[in-house]
Amino acid sequence: MQTLVEDFLQYLRHERGQSDNTARTYAALLGKFTAWAATQNLTDWKQVELKHLMAFLQHERERNLLPVGRVSARSRGDEAATAEERDNDGSRGRSPHQASTKRLSSESVYLEIAALRAFYKFAENERHVPVNVAENLSLPRRWKRLPKALTNDEITKLLVPESPETPERLCGQAILELAYASGLRLAELKNVRLEQLHLDAGFINVIGKGNKERVVPVGRKAVEALNRYLAAGRPRLVTRRSPANVFLTKRGTPFASVTLWLRIKRRVRHAGVSRNVTPHMLRHSFATHLLEHGADLRVIQELLGHANISTTEIYTHVTGNRLRDIHRKFHPRA
Repeated sequence: MQTLVEDFLQYLRHERGQSDNTARTYAALLGKFTAWAATQNLTDWKQVELKHLMAFLQHERERNLLPVGRVSARSRGDEAATAEERDNDGSRGRSPHQASTKRLSSESVYLEIAALRAFYKFAENERHVPVNVAENLSLPRRWKRLPKALTNDEITKLLVPESPETPERLCGQAILELAYASGLRLAELKNVRLEQLHLDAGFINVIGKGNKERVVPVGRKAVEALNRYLAAGRPRLVTRRSPANVFLTKRGTPFASVTLWLRIKRRVRHAGVSRNVTPHMLRHSFATHLLEHGADLRVIQELLGHANISTTEIYTHVTGNRLRDIHRKFHPRA
């Protein structure tokens, strides 16, 4: 069964052009099913019926969440694990070996169903299974979480340069400035290469999800921080084996997702911002602040690299709440 899963993952990467993060997500989700199938003496996908898929999903809905510390979504970039880690937030005070009593959220179950449906569609098209038994699985309603954005004051505090200047601090400053100025995803940020920078013209070529390329402007402050890092910081981090990635660790290697995540978290603590800030919140702040200052939603969609405008429309809820607060505060009859 695992061999066919590997064929599906290769199909995702090489024919569909999906990112490594997407492939890892599907691998984790389908790995859960194959492990469960082994306990049911199912050794071939042709043996699997709809009743087995339903039993597996019921098992997933009823099982306890993994003990805290077992899920490492942020180091893997795994959307499925991210959802489960979010589910597990309420049990963070527990021992690492003590299971939570919480259950998986509908979002986690949604991802598992989506993975099974995508896999079976591939398997049917390639004639590995006689019938697509997953096509009748219905997806639960997926509630959209409102994105959390930093305030202007929090952004100002976060972007105050650290002193004295060191190569690591110059690198961290350039990372934060670029993340907020251009709204890059964490994976896009860590993978940006020197040839993608066009700082004299004030823009950057970004390789996003599905290897789709987009052009994003870079603000004046971010250009200054990048130029400062490239002139005085990066040359002192480079080794003979360093690749052309813009951002390098003190060992001259590219950042792993978890390392970059922790670097940003340290800067947040040092800046005195008390909120639990994630790298993606800088992307949310980029979009929210543009919309609040009158940017067109279609432009923001292009800048963020969203394939569908419905993904970008969630930011209108955020700005709508802010407009309502302003109306209540300043309108004489509010």
